[in-house]
Amino acid sequence: MTTQNSAAGQTPAADDVKAVQRLREAHQRILGELQKVIVGQCQVIDEMMIAIFARGHCLLVGVPGLAKTLLVSTLARSLSLSFKRIQFTPDLMPSDITGTEILADDPVSGQRQFKFLRGPVFANIVLADEINRTPPKTQAALLEAMQEKKVSAGGEDFPLQEPFFVLATQNPIEQEGTYALPEAQLDRFLFNIVVDYPSWNEEIQIMKRISGDFEPELAPVLGREEILTLQHLVRRVPVADHIYNYAARLARSTRPNDPDAPEFIRDWLAWGAGPRASLFMITAGKARAILRGRFHVASEDVQAVAPAILRHRIIPNFAARSEGMTAETIIRKLLETIPTDERLYDGRTQPAQAAVP
Repeated sequence: MTTQNSAAGQTPAADDVKAVQRLREAHQRILGELQKVIVGQCQVIDEMMIAIFARGHCLLVGVPGLAKTLLVSTLARSLSLSFKRIQFTPDLMPSDITGTEILADDPVSGQRQFKFLRGPVFANIVLADEINRTPPKTQAALLEAMQEKKVSAGGEDFPLQEPFFVLATQNPIEQEGTYALPEAQLDRFLFNIVVDYPSWNEEIQIMKRISGDFEPELAPVLGREEILTLQHLVRRVPVADHIYNYAARLARSTRPNDPDAPEFIRDWLAWGAGPRASLFMITAGKARAILRGRFHVASEDVQAVAPAILRHRIIPNFAARSEGMTAETIIRKLLETIPTDERLYDGRTQPAQAAVP
């Protein structure tokens, strides 16, 4: 599939236009299947779908009982992908995730040799349930798989079948018996998705649905090959220069030492987001645009995905915490401060001077 260049960017090929429409229709069908089981959580579902087509991992943060685990398993069923759940506990070992080598008899030669038994990480969708309940050594077992899409064992590399996603859950209120995720591992997650309480009407609907005797039947919507094809489609979405500049400006403005950072960033943040944040804003923005039937990225796409990308990449300092400022409120203020008007960006590596708040 090819695209034609134009002065304003790129014109999508006819095949890509049809593929965009297919993905939009599939997105609606997947939502329909999920809503047979899950009540509400529309934004959570939307962000998970964006992450899947952007080839990213998700960290779902919410109190117990909000159907985080059920949501992930239901999504795997609607996508016809292999699914494994790993319950993270303090005694979980790295080999319990990646697999282990055993000494086995070769039926042909009769000799004994080591054989690698693959662990639950060898699945398309891996649910890391309560990921912060296991020590850092075990958490680190996921790092290579998440970044390199492979597992190293016994001097050999075992590639993971794509698509591959880690969808991890975490309880934000219970700290006893937990281990904070290392910053390096947090940075591997495309999105930090906040799973909030349901509304009044949604909670009533949940009680009526769960307390009944109805068992919904889910129909698979997309298969593995279709998902891989659509992921490549997302990669081909063109992006205008001013969108690249806007994403870079957002990420760089979170760094207290950056000369263009707003004053409140210098006052409230100890650490800002790295280059992976701006990259993820572009790739997630592409996926969001495609899911809405557009073959171009708008500033609204970057704005929509920015909170889930930035909230686990910025660290408020003591002054911010003492004033009651959270990462969420700082991101909201940043999005209000940084302009989106493309006329303020002149196509250089830095925004025009008029764009500085």
